[in-house]
Amino acid sequence: MVAPIVDELVEEYDGKAKICKVNTDDNQDIAVKYGIRSIPSILFFKNGEQVDTIVGAVAKQAFEQKLNDLIG
Repeated sequence: MVAPIVDELVEEYDGKAKICKVNTDDNQDIAVKYGIRSIPSILFFKNGEQVDTIVGAVAKQAFEQKLNDLIG
């Protein structure tokens, strides 16, 4: 459900933010490191530090709001 939204955001925020997808089945060490227990979990980073998280499927506007707030 969230994957198509993420794909759109990759294009829309090209050059403004790095947006990446990680398969936690294939990268369990990352899931453990960040305490990911539910899918989808969207982690937001600024200057290399995790600053926010969205867990569960939400509207595209919620992602855009978080990104815009962080890009500032």
